[in-house]
Amino acid sequence: MKTIKGPGIFLAQFVNDEAPFNSLEGMALWAAKLGFAGVQVPTWESRLFNLQFAAESQDYCDEILGILSRAGVALTELSTHLQGQLVATHPAYNVLFDGFAPSRVHGNPEARQQWAVQQLKWAAQASRNLGLSAHATFSGALAWPFVYPWPQRPAGLIDEAFQELGLRWLPILQAFDEAGVDLCYELHPGEDLHDGVTFERFLKQVNNHPRANILYDPSHMVLQQLDYLAFLDIYHERVKAFHVKDAEFRPNGRSGVYGGYQGWVERPGRFRSLGDGQVDFRSIFSKMAQYDFSGWAVLEWECCLKHPKVGAAEGAAFIRDRIIRVTDRAFDDFAGAGTDAERNRRILGIEPSTQPSTEPSAEPPAEPQSAPEPQASSEPKPESAGDSDWLPPS
Repeated sequence: MKTIKGPGIFLAQFVNDEAPFNSLEGMALWAAKLGFAGVQVPTWESRLFNLQFAAESQDYCDEILGILSRAGVALTELSTHLQGQLVATHPAYNVLFDGFAPSRVHGNPEARQQWAVQQLKWAAQASRNLGLSAHATFSGALAWPFVYPWPQRPAGLIDEAFQELGLRWLPILQAFDEAGVDLCYELHPGEDLHDGVTFERFLKQVNNHPRANILYDPSHMVLQQLDYLAFLDIYHERVKAFHVKDAEFRPNGRSGVYGGYQGWVERPGRFRSLGDGQVDFRSIFSKMAQYDFSGWAVLEWECCLKHPKVGAAEGAAFIRDRIIRVTDRAFDDFAGAGTDAERNRRILGIEPSTQPSTEPSAEPPAEPQSAPEPQASSEPKPESAGDSDWLPPS
């Protein structure tokens, strides 16, 4: 088993124009001071990172790693959540999602999608140059406006949406495969990949691509009332990244899962600062250790009540306290009695084995005997099919 790395922190929610939150160096020093060991970097934030430079210049990547190392933190993953959203966008969201892309492609969905694909391909190369093994993103969505089956969905509508989604992502997955990096989709409402069933639909369309993996975030599962612990039992082999984010769901007589178009403070399902919600993180970290997750535990802080600086300061200690340093031996080894096959048979009441021993013999092997010379025979030689040069057995 492996011990989870951490604590890490996703920087996206904290970036602003004031120091130290307006530069990678400043944010790295701030995170280290709070006790974080790693940072996850949003690649759309030009104040922190230049994705194209990272894809094309090893020197630039070495400089980035040097900045982080001098601050005392590691790079956990890069993130392309906003760019990934734009790989597939239903027209209903065109105006809203234009803000995720540069102004030169606003109002031009085709150009915006091409821009997003290029961003993801650069992210694959940049991740390789930075020595990373996983990358965080969103899937985008073509079918999300039809998540509730009213009006009745036409037959084949969702299949068509996922087929197109797979076609768009396959070249990107191939780029990540060539880079040796896992592409981890955060399963998130608003994305076509938002739970286990939709992830399975997608896997089918991309031929179970080995680089199509999951960023596990239990908060989104709380808000849609999905069993986030059973999810790990089912999908742990595909979980390659981990956001540590808390949430609560408190339905009432007026509102439930859908939230009634209310703001975050009023809706029953809300994201909360670590420890203030309902997520059972001790069980999650136990399952992560059980299933040998070797990636980073990264705080993604979102809360409608607590100040972000307080949430960040509390988050490092919260995660560190829950990381399980895995054992290197069985707890009851002190009572072990070694292995003895014959004794085990006696314990079970089985007759002593009559099978020849498979243990190597202490005596040297006997010299091989020479085969007797074949005797001349007056019998005609039998012919072997397809072989006129038949030879007698030695």
